[in-house]
Amino acid sequence: MDSISTSNLQHLELPTNTIAETTNQNLTTELNLRQQQHLEKLIFRYNQRTKTSKQLAQKYRPVFANNRGSVGFDFLIKEMFYPILTERSLGSRMWDVDSNEYIDLTGGYGIHLCGYNPPFIKKAISEQLEYGIQSGAQAALAGEVAELISELTGMERVTFCSVGTEAMMLALRIARAATNRHKIVLFSGSYHGIFDGTLVKAEATNGSPRGIPEYPGVTPNTAEDVLVLDYGSPESLEIIQTYQQELAAVLVEPVQQNRLGFQPTVFIQQLRQLTQALGIPLIFDEMNTGFRIHPGGAQAWFGVEADIATYGKIVGGGMPLAAVAGKAVYMDTIDGGMWNYGDASYPHIPITWSGTSYCRHSLSLAAARALLQHLKMQGVSLQEQLNQRTSQFVERLNAYFELERLPIYLSNFGSFFNANFSETSDLLTEPSFLIGLRLIFHHLIDRGVLMPKGDGFLSTAHTEEDIDLIIQAVQDSVNELQAGGFLLS
Repeated sequence: MDSISTSNLQHLELPTNTIAETTNQNLTTELNLRQQQHLEKLIFRYNQRTKTSKQLAQKYRPVFANNRGSVGFDFLIKEMFYPILTERSLGSRMWDVDSNEYIDLTGGYGIHLCGYNPPFIKKAISEQLEYGIQSGAQAALAGEVAELISELTGMERVTFCSVGTEAMMLALRIARAATNRHKIVLFSGSYHGIFDGTLVKAEATNGSPRGIPEYPGVTPNTAEDVLVLDYGSPESLEIIQTYQQELAAVLVEPVQQNRLGFQPTVFIQQLRQLTQALGIPLIFDEMNTGFRIHPGGAQAWFGVEADIATYGKIVGGGMPLAAVAGKAVYMDTIDGGMWNYGDASYPHIPITWSGTSYCRHSLSLAAARALLQHLKMQGVSLQEQLNQRTSQFVERLNAYFELERLPIYLSNFGSFFNANFSETSDLLTEPSFLIGLRLIFHHLIDRGVLMPKGDGFLSTAHTEEDIDLIIQAVQDSVNELQAGGFLLS
């Protein structure tokens, strides 16, 4: 068997590596006859099952620039390299354009906490649609939804955006406007959307942290205002102290989505104490954690209070909506601060620019109100029960992987989980094992479980029967791969 490339070995040596990251690597290698036959059978079966998804991917590729059809490309699985195109969804289930039914674990990448098309959200959207779709003029629901977010999160003031990336852009602009500083700190391994100002990676120059563009198209000038530090490292706190006079904000993803097993409570609390003492705004990116881990998000979970927080995904109830919330001293830069009718008060804080055509869309606000009212009525028990069910699901699969002596394990933070592997295993130098990791997700799709690349979410709509079926599908997929010469311990 050919040895794996040097670049893949370097990737595998990372202690926080996930299966999702590894399956983005090119793992093409020479297969033996047994493995080749297994792969050919899988490709044939997979193509037959999802033929319309493949046909449409080919048909629209000339006009549709879609990164889901290119990221992680490998000739080995070229004939299965296309997104599954979905047609409808309900509860924990989704149906593709070939009418195949799936237990879905993508959850809209974390959006659908209560599953797809829950009745209370469907009713809210239908009722609002009868009144029309208002844009431009202020939707009457906006104030009520802001009040609900404030009540659940403890944040003083709230404003709306259309999507999470826009919320992140606005949060940083607010912090810079309030502090009149320019540099920000973010942490390696974090993800804060597709905004140029956060698509930055670290490059140490003469012992000093320096941000450089992470992707083509991000300008070096943009990256210059970003310091990328090691998450959880005491040295990072020291660097923040060194640059305190230049820092407009410290931006943190409390539990990084590709590193769910790393939950540095002490570091987060120390970071809060330090930034508070130095007068540096602390921004929590709560896109994944907001309303999922706890009604108050990661702040409530870790016992800290950020100055500004960004919310998306869940908050819109399945519709496009995001929010920036925070202390009034920062949020006042949106509208000039509090004032009253009938006296001499006025918006007295210099205003930065915010707002888009869709940021207070009436259908999104209707869905958000329904979702937030549901969370308020259910209380923290909704998240507690879902978190517990996810932990039990993770424990069952981890016990199976251990029994099979596979260096695979799941990590979770509440109801968000991902698949990882033990970096010390000798199997990670075997191309056939790594190919098996990639193929397992195609096997799961073939068995009616949608979980691309090892990241998943459970919702309140998932039942114990769903979980049993998922676990059985994983076990059957591993057994078939091992019979085909892959994932052998």
